Amino acid sequence: MINTSISRALIACIFMLTVSAAHADALRLMIFGDSLVAGYGLDRVTAFPRQLQSRLTAKGFDVEVINAGVSGDTTSSGKSRLDWTLANTPDAIMIVLGGNDMLRGVDPSVTRRNLDEILSALTDRNIPVMLCGMLASPNLGADYQAEFDSIYPELAAKYDVAFYPFFLEGVALEPKFNQPDGIHPNAIGVRKIVLGMLDDVGKFLTEIR
Repeated sequence: MINTSISRALIACIFMLTVSAAHADALRLMIFGDSLVAGYGLDRVTAFPRQLQSRLTAKGFDVEVINAGVSGDTTSSGKSRLDWTLANTPDAIMIVLGGNDMLRGVDPSVTRRNLDEILSALTDRNIPVMLCGMLASPNLGADYQAEFDSIYPELAAKYDVAFYPFFLEGVALEPKFNQPDGIHPNAIGVRKIVLGMLDDVGKFLTEIR
């Protein structure tokens, strides 16, 4: 008779192999962005990638959501780390970049050029993209606001990628949905973001499949 401990080990190994096989074909969705993705001020469970993963799984999607967020990232720093980040071999990418450019008053032409180069690189690699837009604060002036706000829809059209107009829709400038700094969403704010874009993400993933 097989020793009980050995028997349990065999059962555990079989279970792990079964789970691995079941998820071998899971679509790998990378969320490439800044602190809004990294989960600044939040734990891993309440950060955007994990909350999105949970909601997508509940809707029946076999997907692995990869957190590729770096707090403080601008479009320039995002562009510089793109190649080594792609070593994670994602099947699709959601881009959430540009908020820090706006907060730092970076020339919109620089932001546009960086995002254009990122999208071009992903297009060359045949990686499907969902571009999430950002909006400039009115206090930066009407000219800056108009130039910045036009970046995302125009690039989405140029590269014919999935587009979500404003990542912080319904959350920006709403104290109850943000941390004390007024910039980063709290756990409830992240939940609102996820629920607001869930259908769009689902459509994006369905079209990829």
